[in-house]
Amino acid sequence: MGTSYSTPKSPPYLLEEPPPTTTTTAATEEPKKLALIPLIFLIYFEVAGGPYGEEQAVGAAGPLLAILGFLIFPFIWSIPEALVTAELATTFPGNGGFVIWAHQAFGPFWGSLMGSWKFLCGVINIASYPVLCVDYLKLIFPIFSSGLPRFSAVLFSTLGLSFLNYSGLTIVGYTAVCLGIISLSPFLVLALISIPKIEPIRWLSLGENNVKKDWTLFFNTLFWNLNFWDSASALAGEVDQPQKTFPKALFSAGILVCLGYLIPLMAATGGIPLDQEDWVDGYFADIAEIIAGKWLKVWVEIGAVLSTIGLFEAQLSSCAYQLLGMADLGFVPRFFGLRSKWFNTPWVGILISTLFALAVSYMDFSDIISSANFLYSLGMLLEFASFLWLRRKLPTATRPYKVPMRLPGLIIMCLVPSCFLVFVMAIATKTVFVVSGLFTVVGILWFFLMNFCKSRMWIGFNNVGERVEDGDVDYRSE
Repeated sequence: MGTSYSTPKSPPYLLEEPPPTTTTTAATEEPKKLALIPLIFLIYFEVAGGPYGEEQAVGAAGPLLAILGFLIFPFIWSIPEALVTAELATTFPGNGGFVIWAHQAFGPFWGSLMGSWKFLCGVINIASYPVLCVDYLKLIFPIFSSGLPRFSAVLFSTLGLSFLNYSGLTIVGYTAVCLGIISLSPFLVLALISIPKIEPIRWLSLGENNVKKDWTLFFNTLFWNLNFWDSASALAGEVDQPQKTFPKALFSAGILVCLGYLIPLMAATGGIPLDQEDWVDGYFADIAEIIAGKWLKVWVEIGAVLSTIGLFEAQLSSCAYQLLGMADLGFVPRFFGLRSKWFNTPWVGILISTLFALAVSYMDFSDIISSANFLYSLGMLLEFASFLWLRRKLPTATRPYKVPMRLPGLIIMCLVPSCFLVFVMAIATKTVFVVSGLFTVVGILWFFLMNFCKSRMWIGFNNVGERVEDGDVDYRSE
């Protein structure tokens, strides 16, 4: 397979546009960068992918609290995470994103550990998407319920979707645009048809008296439907003019995510009488049939499959480019940064991420998924800490986008979501604590193993660049 390395010198975290990729053969035309619209939809799929999954919020706490949750929670969780991402991704516009930020703030150990946490979290999430696709298919074709047919369906769907990722980030981006429009369209139709049937009084319901509030499920549903705003930063080096594009994309994706949750939720809760126990994953398809007929139910189910594909592609892209960025930083061997000669994609990163995802997809991974959420929370705490420390460490650095607050205000902004992260981790089960601890130990051992391999020169590594000091940063976007 024709390959090229990501550029081994001057890693892009030094606030420069990444230089054109060099190849082992002849010079090639500089690859096309990711534009604004595809980036918006990649961020959209990193975070949401549609209202699929928000039904549990109604089942847990009733229509009013569900609507208020998806209206208010973005301000205390999503917006702080998106603002942190906008500032740091434009200040350090290189592949690797959050790994670069932790490295610049606290050094290589924390950068490597951040990479381990985020990568494990990402590949575990990737593993769940082909399984969800097959779960939808088995409703139509029961043969996929178990045995060899199910095994084969998960395998070939994972490999097929991974090949799409290999074909190019621009292709993946515009595929995400198409998938987003198609998967959201049935909910727009649902909202329009439901208008004559909506009774606003239904929105004020706190739930049925005989149904106990499930606050853990309610907050987890809000949390996991409104996170991962930072994931697209892992491929910032592939974005056209990231200093200008990233803030616009995050703002636009934020509006799309919020409307994509609130409009279907208000249409559904206002358009039909409340039977709270029915509000579980997949109930939107049944609501579509109640309001409009079987045809809209099928459309919603097709949209769910397409949304799952979009989620897979967006998350795989982030994992693959994160590994490429870690290779640039010297946290993983240089060959992790190999790019395809034909598509300029990090084929080794895609392959490794796919193999990890396949391994997890055949496990009983309910506890593993919960542990991935725990690792994500650890990573976000480190991310907020990196953001605050970099503001203090590099106060005069040129930031193409800067959150318009002084350090005390930023601390308060980060403190609220950080308290929620601690709450999410505190309510984890003992098994989740153990599995997350084991994953963290593996990440720590990986760092020391890589350092040992470097000292023995057993494997080729890029040299980790010097960390930026205040006054070194003088980036001006073109």
